[in-house]
Formats: sequence, structure tokens, C-alpha cells
Amino acid sequence: MQTRDLGLSAGGRVLVDGLNWTVEAGQCWCVIGRNGAGKSTLLRALAGLRAPEKGSVHMDGRPIADWPLAALARERSYLPQGRNDAFGYRAIDTVLAARHPYQDDRYWDVESDYRIAHAALRALDVGHLAERDVRTLSGGERQRVAIAAVLSQETPLMLLDEPASALDLAHQVGVMDLLAKLCRSERKAVVLVSHDLNLSHSVSTHALLLMGDGEWQAGPAAEVMTAPVLSRCLGYPIEAVRHGRRTIFIPAEEGTHD
Repeated sequence: MQTRDLGLSAGGRVLVDGLNWTVEAGQCWCVIGRNGAGKSTLLRALAGLRAPEKGSVHMDGRPIADWPLAALARERSYLPQGRNDAFGYRAIDTVLAARHPYQDDRYWDVESDYRIAHAALRALDVGHLAERDVRTLSGGERQRVAIAAVLSQETPLMLLDEPASALDLAHQVGVMDLLAKLCRSERKAVVLVSHDLNLSHSVSTHALLLMGDGEWQAGPAAEVMTAPVLSRCLGYPIEAVRHGRRTIFIPAEEGTHD
């Protein structure tokens, strides 16, 4: 995926200006910014669900606006932030719905759809919940079912808005490790929004920082995710601490900032 001179605004405020950015196979990008900086707005534009104020988004060199919807759904998947379940679908039905782009003129799910859906549920540690009404699941369980649907869509590019939200610590680490593994072993591309700097830094190959005023900075995570740049991006002083081979980001102690 590539953006060309992309511009996004909301409420008369410029969020992103002149974004020229490329996401390549095998890369895991983390999008970082304070509340209201435009992270979710950007993801919606990348998914083709929101028209940019200027510039364009391209998939394989072709503007996403020119893609047939079914073909686009086979190229990119999208996990929004938050969801409401109005109907009592089973968890397996929720995941099977993501197989629709591959069904052409079929009006029913076949064995391969069920196999892929069940494998995705198991990968997210919710295989035992396949027959449960999604309205009876906890927030974390429902989130993992939603991520399983994204996996079962089998797209080269996954756009995920805070995928680790509502998850306990073990499943936060498990989900992020799974995404990193998919990038390494299957050459998938991942763009994820996250407020957890340490979790993001541990799995991301690259980072896109949105400064909230149209400015942005993008590049390899090791170069972009530094204490001074993150401090400016998040509007609060950040310190970087080395712990073994890991870099850990923490808020500056009281008295070290104005």
C-alpha cells in the first residue's frame, strides 16, 4: 500500500498533511499519536472507508477507489475500534462472515471456509467459544473473535485499530507476537494503532508518528521510536531505559519536566 501526498482533516483541523508513505510485504507498522491525532481516521482512509481531503491511497499501484469491493476485500482487512453486537450470532458465524469475499456466487459456507475459520479461532485461543453467542462473551473474548475474523479473511494487508485493547496481559502479548510472526513467516503487512509503546516497539519493524498538527514522521522503529521524538509526538516527556536487549519507554519522573 502507498499513500501519495495524503491529507486528512477533521473539524477544521489538519490531522495529516502530505503523507507519502509505503507499506511493504513483511513489514509491521505501528501508528502512534496522542488522542485526536488522526490515527483511526488514517486507518479508515487506508481501508477505503473515508475519502481523503487531498492525495490518494494506492494498492499495488492502483487507487483503492478503483478497486471492485470484493477484490479490495481480498487485499486488505480492517479491524475497527470498538463494536456493537445487535444480533445473537455464534462466534463461528462472525468469523465465517469474513470469508464472503471468496464465495463469489455461493450463498453458503463450504468445508474450506469452516476449516479456515476454526483455525483462526484456535490461533486466538477462542476455539472453544465457536458455538457461543457473541453477546455472551467478555470484551476480551469478543475482541479475539474479531481478530480471528480478520485472520480468516486471509489478506496480504491487515489494518488493525488497537487490536490489543480489552485483552489481558497474556493475550496482549500473544496477539502481538502472532501478528509479528505473520509478517515474518507469511510476508503479510500489518498496520496497527496502539497506545502501548513497549508492546508496539517489541513487535514492530517500522513506526509512523502522527504529531497531531499535520506533521508526521515515519521510518524503522529503531530510528523513529526514540525518547525525544516520542515526547514531542505524545506531548509528554518520555524516557528510554535499556533492560537487557529491550528498550522500555516510561513517563519521565515528576520534577524532570515543567
